[in-house]
Amino acid sequence: MNDSQARRIYLDHNATTPVHPEVFEAMLPYYKDKFGNASSIHSFGREAKVALEESREKVAKFINASPQEVYFTCGGTESDNLAVKGTAFANRKKGKHIITSKIEHHAVLESGKFLEKDEFEVTYLPVDKYGFVDPDDLKKAIRKDTILVSIMHVNNEVGTIQPLEELCKITKEKGAYFHTDAVQSVGKLPVDVQKLNVDVLSMSGHKIYGPKGVGAIYIRKGTRITPWSHGGSHERSRRAGTENVPGIVGLAKTVEIAQRDMEQQSQQMKNLTEAFYQKVTHAIPDVILNGHLEKRIPNTLNLSFKAVEGESIILSLDLKGVAVASGSACTSGTLEPSHVLSAMGISPEIAQGAIRFSFGRENTMEDVEYIVGILPEIVSRLRAMSPLYVNK
Repeated sequence: MNDSQARRIYLDHNATTPVHPEVFEAMLPYYKDKFGNASSIHSFGREAKVALEESREKVAKFINASPQEVYFTCGGTESDNLAVKGTAFANRKKGKHIITSKIEHHAVLESGKFLEKDEFEVTYLPVDKYGFVDPDDLKKAIRKDTILVSIMHVNNEVGTIQPLEELCKITKEKGAYFHTDAVQSVGKLPVDVQKLNVDVLSMSGHKIYGPKGVGAIYIRKGTRITPWSHGGSHERSRRAGTENVPGIVGLAKTVEIAQRDMEQQSQQMKNLTEAFYQKVTHAIPDVILNGHLEKRIPNTLNLSFKAVEGESIILSLDLKGVAVASGSACTSGTLEPSHVLSAMGISPEIAQGAIRFSFGRENTMEDVEYIVGILPEIVSRLRAMSPLYVNK
């Protein structure tokens, strides 16, 4: 039996997570006996409708919103598209200027590029070496004709937590809407839409031990957004299409579990990532932390190994049964350096050697010890083949 057969360690939880057993059990009845369409008026439909609205209440409560402000989607990407494009088109008479950052998820960046083709102007704010947006840059960029600011809560690659409350305050003072992609924060950090004062928020189920193919968007009452899909009056005419009731029930169960376990899970992730970082940097020279050591989500570490291709490390670890990533799952397979790391001013050589280790609830200190036990040899072997590395 080889190493990959003997052990399987998953450290790519920012890409996706396994469905929690309690979530799976909660969903099963809605695939089998309770299979009705929530739009049907007979007993099967009413049963599904009750589950739909109860789930909406649970998700709303989790983020401190009203149930009438929560709409279900197929995931974070759809929510981001609706947030950015929908807000832009609904408010184009007021202005055609949008502000976002250079490190956003591609669902936001590509939505911005789409709008630029329709005469909207998009300003892409820079970030510092840790991945933070400077509030002063937002103050300088925002204008009378700015209708939307979209800044993510937590970056999916380096884990940086943005100063949303301050950014929101600046935005509101100018009368613009504020959207945040909270896909990597909801369920991992306390997220209160009233405290943050955001107008629109995107979230997803599969990042927090829920099913794939379901997400939600919070739209503050009074926020003008044009629907981006058409075909029916589902979700109070905000999002056409038969609701994914099993997935929505699963999402609701997911946030219940997150509420219950968040404090314990946060401490566990902090312990694991801190131990991992200390052990790796002690065992391997020339390791660079990308992002902030403290102001980041507890489960995420992004490390660059000087003079080594990140892809080579990923493949070598995979042969040993360990799954990690080099950046966003949505851009895997591309040869370009991470747009996030590039925006942070990290050189292409260092960015190409970046690995994202994103821990999850099933990971243990034994996993840390195992990886630290095999990683130095992998890096040493790859550096021996690299013309770029000079051993000090």
